[in-house]
Amino acid sequence: MKTTTSISSILVFLILALQASAQPAFVSDSLDQYVKREMQRWQVPGLAIAIVKDGKVVVTKGYGIKNAFAPSKGKDAVTAENNAVNEFTQFQIASNSKAFTGTAIAMLDYEKKLSLDAKVTKYMPWYRLYEPTSTELCTIRDLLTHRIGLGTFQGDFLNWGSTLSRKEIIEGMARTKPVNQFRYKYGYCNAGYITAGEIIPIVANISWDEYLEKNFFSPLGMTHTNTSYQMMLNDANACKPHTLYRGGLKVMTLTNIDNMGPSASINSCVADMAKWLLMQLDSGRYNGKQVVPFKVLQETRKSQMVSNDFNSRLFPSKHFANYGLGWNSHDYQGKRVWEHSGGANGFVTKTEFIPEANLGVIVYTNSDANSLYDALVKQIIEAYLNVPYRNMSEIYFNRSAPVNAAEKKDLDSLINLASKNTSTPIALAKFVGSYKNSVYGKMDMRLEKGRLNMYFEHHPNNIGNLAYLGNDQFLCTYSDITNGIEVLPVTIENGEVKSISVKVNDFIDYERYEFVKE
Repeated sequence: MKTTTSISSILVFLILALQASAQPAFVSDSLDQYVKREMQRWQVPGLAIAIVKDGKVVVTKGYGIKNAFAPSKGKDAVTAENNAVNEFTQFQIASNSKAFTGTAIAMLDYEKKLSLDAKVTKYMPWYRLYEPTSTELCTIRDLLTHRIGLGTFQGDFLNWGSTLSRKEIIEGMARTKPVNQFRYKYGYCNAGYITAGEIIPIVANISWDEYLEKNFFSPLGMTHTNTSYQMMLNDANACKPHTLYRGGLKVMTLTNIDNMGPSASINSCVADMAKWLLMQLDSGRYNGKQVVPFKVLQETRKSQMVSNDFNSRLFPSKHFANYGLGWNSHDYQGKRVWEHSGGANGFVTKTEFIPEANLGVIVYTNSDANSLYDALVKQIIEAYLNVPYRNMSEIYFNRSAPVNAAEKKDLDSLINLASKNTSTPIALAKFVGSYKNSVYGKMDMRLEKGRLNMYFEHHPNNIGNLAYLGNDQFLCTYSDITNGIEVLPVTIENGEVKSISVKVNDFIDYERYEFVKE
């Protein structure tokens, strides 16, 4: 009888173990086929994925190639094996960095080395926002929850990929007039995170970069993760960034975003980030060791600011969307989700986890012109939550394709108009000179080989080439293709140039910047 009971117990244990380890058919049988097919649909060269479930890593895998234009012949030839994306391949994870910064600040709050609700000026007496009252009221928590009044991406035309230091970016906030009232409306602000991160060396005597290495990367064994542009540039197993430019895939040079630090500058791989998710899903523990106090994680996950009002036919189960300390949060199929995405020049990435399902998913891509990174995360989550199958990637693509086609048609029309070499109402030489914007600084307009070119003080590698369209408008083609091709109006009074209104791709900044001729 005793033996029979023991055998029965063993059988029950084995059955439960098998059930726990069972994966949805989509993950176990269809994932590879799905990913390869959808990468072709979106023209994504390389992708990496991680899935963690019930305390274990289910998938860490790479697909495609790191460089779609790698030479196959000559002294710089790259073999197919060396060009393949794997689980250790590095990507710029961009704003997925914010969760690390939010957690770091919450840890320092937990240790009483700072207070989330203390005024920023307590730690940075020189800190200024555009409005004095906002400066006086602004707390570290305000910085981390995107509620200081700036609009989404406002100021990033100056900051992103520029030669400015982190301190200079913070100083620039004083010149940036907010489009919203303080604490009134959500506005995604990279400079706010840079400011919060730069409080770390003031209270902890080590840089943001060193703090992350000491408290997160090293304890979690994230040996392929860093915060250095140079390290990624020199890493043979790092992706090249890509984009779609006028319908064709292009490879770009890696953008140096070290100055964005606490908001965006982590480089990592899915194998390392799977460890970060395992820690998140095990109340701050990794391999049995408490890496982050659970109270710290709870603080980062508290809803602090409404970030979006949902009215989505695609996701009718979503009823709210809030922002915490580096995490977006919403409900999905009756469960609470925490997630963040990241976008850098040539990369879009996603991290998402559901503690109630003990599930986390990561998808990284080396093209910034796709929604597959988000659709694939949703596809996997829906498989685990037993939602009836629907091809999320196809749905996303079909929703965006008409918009992209219309935009391409409009752009082709503008380029065709620019090619007609329409004469300007005043001599080209009158446009030449120095221009200034109160937020950005200086821009020089030069006449070179019969064409006007704009040279920006803080972006020496981004030149704006101008072609006249008529009606006091130029078409600007930027040498950094991530900045796009934009229509720039000029103001001419009494035969003299007064100003030019400069715009870059919405991916970087939604605002226009008026540069006045000096």
